[in-house]
Amino acid sequence: MHPALFFDLDGTLTDSGPGIMNCAQLALEAYGIQAPREALRAFVGPPLRVSFARFGVPEGELEHAIARFRGRYQTVGKFENFPYPGIPGLLEQLQQEGFPLYVATSKPEVTAKEILSHFHLDGYFLEICGATMDSSRENKADVIAYLLDKAAGAGHVLMIGDTDYDVLGAAAHGIPTIGVSWGYGDVHSMEAAGALAVVDTPQALYTQVCAGISRQK
Repeated sequence: MHPALFFDLDGTLTDSGPGIMNCAQLALEAYGIQAPREALRAFVGPPLRVSFARFGVPEGELEHAIARFRGRYQTVGKFENFPYPGIPGLLEQLQQEGFPLYVATSKPEVTAKEILSHFHLDGYFLEICGATMDSSRENKADVIAYLLDKAAGAGHVLMIGDTDYDVLGAAAHGIPTIGVSWGYGDVHSMEAAGALAVVDTPQALYTQVCAGISRQK
């Protein structure tokens, strides 16, 4: 039986970095916070509340910073984005071979669905699960718990993501993770967090997933 594959979105399926970093920079500037462009890569993946706090936005201003970010992201930023080369073909191959495919992202669920629909990738997934706009569900472990409820009976599950945040969120539910190096995380951090493997291309990801099936037999 094929394992259910839980894909992260940002940095795994699509390169959403330019839009996220542009919006983060706009929001930080409102608080007089200047950050190198490269440092803003840290906004790709974790919940916005976590990232803004890390960059020095006061606790009482976090909701305002998030609102400023989303004001640009919902109209412009979410489409400053593109699927990574090889991802559409990988999803097509996995779906044809019978793998149940899902998305588990810390991005708001409504936005994740809009983005995947925009790039005609939504049809590959049985469920697309993400955060709530009110932050009642935002970290990766909570999103995965929500998806596990919706995908009851999925059997063996494998997480695929680009950061240690994905690895640790999945591990909270006893789910192993294959990391991908083309996103915004750090390979060594994913390995230290316990990733089964870290791969460099979609084809290598397919090979690693299939190798996992062989090990289960």
